[in-house]
Amino acid sequence: MNIKETTENYRPVSWPQEGVAGQTGSWRSMRPCVDTDKCTHCQICWIFCPDAVIDRETTSINYTYCKGCGVCAHECPVNAITMVQEGAED
Repeated sequence: MNIKETTENYRPVSWPQEGVAGQTGSWRSMRPCVDTDKCTHCQICWIFCPDAVIDRETTSINYTYCKGCGVCAHECPVNAITMVQEGAED
């Protein structure tokens, strides 16, 4: 059984949406960048993201709500996600 099969029953606790704090992505100083060549689509980043801003299928990140906490980069088993300075080129 692979990781994708074991995550079929998982659902995020919340969905990214504008709340009383507004679009919270403006808070970050660092942002995660996904290297799609290294990514194995194991979905571990999706499972651990506390803000549920990672798309499960495409591993794209919703920067409108991503706070740049770095949990996804820390948990990625193949180091496909790196944290870069906000405003820096990919």
